[in-house]
Amino acid sequence: MPDEASTRYEQHDHPGFVAQLKKDCAGCTVLYNNANGDASKQQQQFNSAITQGAKVIVLDPVDSTAAASLVNTAQTQGVKVIAYDRPIPTAKVDYYVSFDNEKIGTLIARSLVSDLKKSPIPAGSGILEVNGSPTDAAAGLIKKGIHEGLAGSGVTTLAEYDTPQWDPAKAQAWVSGQISRFGPKILGVVAANDGTGGGTIAAFKAAGVKSVPPVTGNDATTAGLQLIIAGDQYNTISKPSEIVAAAAADVAYGLVQGKSPTPQATLFNAPSQLFTPVVVTQVSLKTDVVDKGIAKAADLCTSTYAAACTKLGIS
Repeated sequence: MPDEASTRYEQHDHPGFVAQLKKDCAGCTVLYNNANGDASKQQQQFNSAITQGAKVIVLDPVDSTAAASLVNTAQTQGVKVIAYDRPIPTAKVDYYVSFDNEKIGTLIARSLVSDLKKSPIPAGSGILEVNGSPTDAAAGLIKKGIHEGLAGSGVTTLAEYDTPQWDPAKAQAWVSGQISRFGPKILGVVAANDGTGGGTIAAFKAAGVKSVPPVTGNDATTAGLQLIIAGDQYNTISKPSEIVAAAAADVAYGLVQGKSPTPQATLFNAPSQLFTPVVVTQVSLKTDVVDKGIAKAADLCTSTYAAACTKLGIS
């Protein structure tokens, strides 16, 4: 996995993969690594997995371009590679499993635009766009989707930023500068995940902005969902990591057995399986997240958020 800044990998992707593989193959061994945002470290971990005898490697790359050489190295040694969450455009991987990242960008942008258009949009105002890491091809797809979602909306993008390694602190620092630059002209922010969304919200609060403008997110992390419950974040994307993790485990086990998985799509010339994301706001959080068991009310409605949960009927 690529980093620890996004809490999903340790809390959902890893345990979801292990749980499914145990069902598929009780005797199979999982070698797990997280590169913590370091492409060189990920290369070392990748090569170590091959040395330890891995037959299939599920790779969520820190740097999607640099990862092409890793794929080529593995395949020359008969090791299969599944691109996970983030595609590797310049290498032909054996399979790609993810939620539809371009659709994610479109959904969060259109959701924000719909909210903003409930009131007249003052001349000269607009939104900020806080994208993901410039070395992450999935972030590029989300960014493309955001642009599509904003196109023709009549809402102006005041400025946009590609956040190195999806680092919330870097997102916060950039947004702080834009608050100084644009002030009340900022009507909302399209942030590409809950981490950058949280950094964005922190920037507005640190600047003393009493009413934080609507901010988007993605991943439906506990922190992101709590910000939505509190009214600080406008939306997120529900894409339970366990779903793609389980699919990756199934494909990995099939490849070990010499089976070729049946693709449902093709992306960057790779056989792919793309799952459909769901946009979540305060209105739908209970139905689409809590009632479906994606997150537990007990985990979301801690003392800080208990009163807000009660107002939303979450218990």
